Amino acid sequence: MEQEVNKLSRRRMLGVGLSAGAVLLGEPLFAKESEMPQASSPSAAAAQSATFDSLKEIDAGVLRVSYAEVGPSNGKPVLLLHGWPYDIHSFVEVAPRLAAEDYRVIIPYLRGYGATRFLSDETMRNGQPSALALDVVALMDALHLDKAVLAGFDWGARTADIVAALWPERCKALVSVSGYLIGSQEAGKAPLPPKAELEWWYQFYFATERGRAGYERYRKEFANLIWKLASPKWNFDEQTFNRSAASFDNPDHVAIVIHNYRWRLGLAEGEKKYDEFEKQLAQAPSIRVPSITLEGDANGAPHPDPAAYARKFSGKYQHRDITGGIGHNLPQEAPQAFAQAVLDVDRM
Repeated sequence: MEQEVNKLSRRRMLGVGLSAGAVLLGEPLFAKESEMPQASSPSAAAAQSATFDSLKEIDAGVLRVSYAEVGPSNGKPVLLLHGWPYDIHSFVEVAPRLAAEDYRVIIPYLRGYGATRFLSDETMRNGQPSALALDVVALMDALHLDKAVLAGFDWGARTADIVAALWPERCKALVSVSGYLIGSQEAGKAPLPPKAELEWWYQFYFATERGRAGYERYRKEFANLIWKLASPKWNFDEQTFNRSAASFDNPDHVAIVIHNYRWRLGLAEGEKKYDEFEKQLAQAPSIRVPSITLEGDANGAPHPDPAAYARKFSGKYQHRDITGGIGHNLPQEAPQAFAQAVLDVDRM
C-alpha cells in the first residue's frame, strides 16, 4: 500500500492547468432548479421498487469493492458516491438517466457499506477522509479509468472534492452537493455557535463509548432518524428505507462511521501513510476542475452557505439551488436535477 500511496503522490505533482474559458475566481454562476431543463420523472411506485439488477466486485487498493454498473461499457465514465447513512440506492433513478446519455455509470459501496470488504483482517478500519478518497482512485485504477466525472453528496461529496483537489488529473468534472466539504482535524477544533453545535449532536454522541454501543445496537433506527432530520419534507416509505438500510449490516460499518467522526474531532488517530494528504487538505486547496455545486432548499443536515465556499472553485463553476422541499439526500429526492448537473458539468 505504501508503494501505491507513493505512486498516487507522484500523480498529484503532475496536476492540470486551468481551462482557458474558466469562470473567474469569485464570479460563479448561480441558477435555480426551475431554470434547468426537466424531464418527466418515474412514478412513485416505480421509484420505490427500483433497484440495481446485479452487482460487480473488484479488488481495488485495500478493498474488494462491490459496485453497481449501468450503461454502455465503452461509455463516458462517471462515478456516483453516496454518503452516510445512505447507500448506492440514492442514485437508483439518476443512473438510468445518465446511461441513456451514453455514460458508463459506476456506483460503489463505500468502505463499511454493502458487500464491500477489506482484503485483510489486519487493515485498520479507517474512516478518515483521505482514505476514502484513495479508495476512489484505487477503484479507478482497477477499472482502468484514467479520468471520470465524479458526483456525490455527504461523505461522497467530500470524497469527490478531495479527489478533484489532490488528483485533478483523475477528475474530468465535479458535482458536489453542499459544495466544498474539505476539512481537517485542526479546523474541527474550532467551536461553533451553540445552534450550529446542536446540529452536530450525533458527532458528540459518537465520541463516547455509549454512542458507539448505541449505534452498534440501533444502527437502523439511528439512520432512519437521520433521514427524517436531514430531509424533513421527504416522504420516503419503509420499503425505500429498508432497501438502503441493508447496507449497514456490513461488519465494518460501525467501526468506519465511529472512526470517521472521532477523527474529525481529533479523538482518534489516522494512519501515517495518509499524513501527507491530510496536510495538503488542511490548507483548504482550491478545486480547479469544472464544477457544479447543488443545495436543496430543505436540507436539515449541517451544511455551509454557498457564498462561503464559492471562491474555493477556481475553474469553471456554477451553483444551483434546488427547490421543492429537497433535503440532504438530493440525488434520491431530486434525481432529474442531479442527473442534469452531471450532464451539464461535463459540457462546461
